[in-house]
Amino acid sequence: MDYKSAGVDIEAGYKAVELMKEHVKSTMRAEVLGGLGGFSGAFSLSKIKDMEEPVLLSGTDGVGTKLKLAFLMDKHDTIGIDCVAMCVNDVACAGGEPLFFLDYIACGKNEPQKIATIVKGVADGCVQSGAALIGGETAEMPGFYPVDEYDLAGFCVGVADKCDLIDGKDLKEGDVLIGIASSGVHSNGFSLVRKVFDMTKESLDTYYKELDKTLGEALLAPTKIYVKALKSVRESDVKIKACSHITGGGFYENIPRMLTEEKRAVVKKDSYEVPAIFKLMAKKGNISEEMMYNTFNMGIGMVIAVDKDDVEKTLKAIDKAGEKAFEIGYIDKGTKGVELI
Repeated sequence: MDYKSAGVDIEAGYKAVELMKEHVKSTMRAEVLGGLGGFSGAFSLSKIKDMEEPVLLSGTDGVGTKLKLAFLMDKHDTIGIDCVAMCVNDVACAGGEPLFFLDYIACGKNEPQKIATIVKGVADGCVQSGAALIGGETAEMPGFYPVDEYDLAGFCVGVADKCDLIDGKDLKEGDVLIGIASSGVHSNGFSLVRKVFDMTKESLDTYYKELDKTLGEALLAPTKIYVKALKSVRESDVKIKACSHITGGGFYENIPRMLTEEKRAVVKKDSYEVPAIFKLMAKKGNISEEMMYNTFNMGIGMVIAVDKDDVEKTLKAIDKAGEKAFEIGYIDKGTKGVELI
């Protein structure tokens, strides 16, 4: 008896590493020390020594049950972008620059080409965010995961000068809320999504005129990465006073996280067009409007608060970064929370 007969193919692991090397290489930054294959990833902090008071920021997350769609569609090249996005967006939300990323893939059977394809998505997300992919782990766990399934999680570290942290302390009545468009459902709420739609290959391959694509294409669209958009705003000499990444819990849970006490956010629901995928889900699942806004991003993946005099500069900076943004509301006095009108 050997390890392979127990279900763990060491040679497949070696092959997967070889196949993913080129993808990992595309994410490298000058600060990365050493190469792939060591026991740890090394990253030089020499470039941040000039900061007045550098603060490390970290984020970790997975993709959740959105992975079920990737399994059904046998499409694994973008799910890694979701994993990176869920981590780096949180770091950027606090004012940080993502520095490096590590991934963890656990699977029932190590299929080298599939693993390399997953890592390609992770690398693509790292390139989009400017983070270096400096390490990771692939764990083959026969008997724990089905042979054709896997889980994917990640971890990101970023940095910001303490004076540049986005903490909401300067929020005031009359500040304006800018919403940056999402690409769709992103990576949250899929337990509800999977109750609304039949999770079969046939259902996911069904074309919907209102979506202008198949259901699977709409739902599997990778999560937007907002690092460059937020950086573009800062480089336009705009102070981002507060920032919220709209993930699980939607508007009602996430927007209050950016507020200080005695400040409330007022969001105008008609300030932008809610994407068709959310309208379709609400209708097909008979989901109340409140539940939709309490579960999904509803077309807005990131919300920032800026001074009313900086609105135009902010919108232009986000457009310059290749993203769409809308003026969606304002900050008011009152009990900490969010009101949709």
